[in-house]
Amino acid sequence: MTIDLGAPLRRIKPEKHRTQLKPRPRDQLAAAADIPLTGRAALMLDTNVYIHAAAGTLAAPAAALVERGLLFHCAVCVAEIATGIANANPRHAGWPAMRDHYATLIARMPQTRLLTPDAETWAEAGIIAGTLARTQGCTPQQRKECLNDALIYLTAAKAGLPVLTSNRDEFDLIQQLAPGVFIYY
Repeated sequence: MTIDLGAPLRRIKPEKHRTQLKPRPRDQLAAAADIPLTGRAALMLDTNVYIHAAAGTLAAPAAALVERGLLFHCAVCVAEIATGIANANPRHAGWPAMRDHYATLIARMPQTRLLTPDAETWAEAGIIAGTLARTQGCTPQQRKECLNDALIYLTAAKAGLPVLTSNRDEFDLIQQLAPGVFIYY
């Protein structure tokens, strides 16, 4: 497979982004609290949705969307969850329950609704992460987080899905570089 790096470079135009991007006002973005609860909306969940749901801290508007939604999942989120499990202290009393919770959650994800970024998505996400790392002055750790967020966002966009996330500012900056939709809570 040949990857056309020129296409996302022409779309995003990283050379034209020379100054720091600013997050937009909340009222210019889609908030979970503003989404009508009619029908069964399809959406992709960001990693923080799984974490907040497990902790019992998922905001009510987001919980309502998750409860009623047709949920899609991203392989990048599975990797982030797996990293969190392996990075947590296995000697902590709650570690086995956390491990088992997420193992069960991931095992129950329907394979038909588990989306994986393709090579073109990886290339475009790299351009977005690099552009934001440069313009926003990101640390190497923030650059990796930005790459993961861009992969999740672009995977959802390619499938025509909005992403539900608590990372409003991060996804706003990504959306300023690439078309797609996210819903914040």
